[in-house]
Order: sequence, then structure tokens, then C-alpha cells
Amino acid sequence: MLKESSLSDKVILIVDDEPDVLEAVGGILDMCMLHKAQDYETALQDLLSYTYDVVILDIMGINGFELLRIAVKRGFPTVMLTAHALTPESLRKSIELGAVSFLPKEELPKLKEHIEDVVLEGGRPGWQKLFRKLEGLFNKRFGPDWKERHKFFKEFEEKLKSSEEKSEKTA
Repeated sequence: MLKESSLSDKVILIVDDEPDVLEAVGGILDMCMLHKAQDYETALQDLLSYTYDVVILDIMGINGFELLRIAVKRGFPTVMLTAHALTPESLRKSIELGAVSFLPKEELPKLKEHIEDVVLEGGRPGWQKLFRKLEGLFNKRFGPDWKERHKFFKEFEEKLKSSEEKSEKTA
């Protein structure tokens, strides 16, 4: 018997200016109710009109960071999905603005697993798990010393570890 996905019946908004990405996500997340938007205005209207279990935003072409602010303000767990903005600066800004995760488009085949992690975490950020899973990719793209060169990430990981240790002690 097949295990039912934790994404079954979830309502997800995907926003990307590339129709092929919207189509690919539709195939990957076919067990969900997907709302798709290809531009900022449509996405804004959807964010203000509906409730979502998860929002997936591109960064470039649709003003993704502004949409992220709105999604977070509405309480929607939001994942940033990007190709062109795959930089430490975009990752940092996504974290600071309240995204719960960040996925390079080259990892799109793993999107279902990634979004299941977000849902299983109750929409809370899963940055430590993401950094472990994508460590090789980030090291390759940003350089092996990217965390040392970007003090924010070193401090952020220390804060995450400290928080995890505290929650283990209280559990």
C-alpha cells in the first residue's frame, strides 16, 4: 500500500514568471491543490484572497522579496525557489524576511520532499536540515568558506544549534 503524502489536500501557491517552472511544479505537487501565478499582481491578489498551507516564490522577475513580506505577514510558511538569485545575499535576505526555506531550482526534482519537510515542521523554519542537505551545493556555488566569509551564516548556525540544544533539554 502506498503511503499517502503529507501534502495531500494542501493548498499551495506557486509564483514564478517561467511557465515551464509552473508546469514542472504542477507535475511534482500533483497531490496538492495548486494556485499558480506568473506575475506580481496575480500573486498579490491570491495572497490577499486565499489561505495557503505553503507559498513557493521565485525571487527574480516577480518581486519575490516583496511577496515574501506579504506572505509572512499573512502567516503563510514560504519557501524561496530560485535560479538566478542563488547567492548568499539572497539566502540571507530570505532568512531575515521570514522565509522558512530556500531551494535552488536545480533541486526542483526534490521539491516534493522539501515541501513535505516544511509541512511536517508545522511551517516552522528548518534551516539546519536544509543546510545539511544542501551543504555540498552551497559549498560548490558559494565557495567552501562561504559561511566564514559571511559572518551572518556562522552566527545564524550557532544560534540554531543553541536553540536546538535548548529544545532537546526541555523535551
